[in-house]
Amino acid sequence: MALMQGDSLTGNNFGLQIDGVMVEYLAEVSGLTIEQEVIRHVQNNSATGKLEVAVMPGNKKDGQCTVVRGMTQSASFTQWINDSINGRMASARKNASIILMDAEDTPVKRYNLRNAWCSKIDASSLKAGDTSALTETVTIVFEEVEVE
Repeated sequence: MALMQGDSLTGNNFGLQIDGVMVEYLAEVSGLTIEQEVIRHVQNNSATGKLEVAVMPGNKKDGQCTVVRGMTQSASFTQWINDSINGRMASARKNASIILMDAEDTPVKRYNLRNAWCSKIDASSLKAGDTSALTETVTIVFEEVEVE
């Protein structure tokens, strides 16, 4: 069922797209923040002499987010991680998108990350006899984010 005007998204289905190709459905995304600098300009009013403060938008800030994925054999995601960790930045810097989907798997919102690469990987604990799913927590840094 498609979303109606005014319906809120649910956070149950989302994935990661790299260079336009869906490479991974994710278990969790956190820390995705859009921020820009604030320029504060203080001056005296020429007519009254009173102090005036103007606040204006400045440059967009770079950022990072953390994604959790099931430990799968996704070759393209693993290659991206390896390129990043091994410093092969010419191939590691990718345009990536975190895509939110509705109940029918139709993309409804996306966060486009420009020049994104992986800065940290944390594998879940391994325990003999444990049958829980293994995960990888990956920190992705990016130069700019845009929301569609």
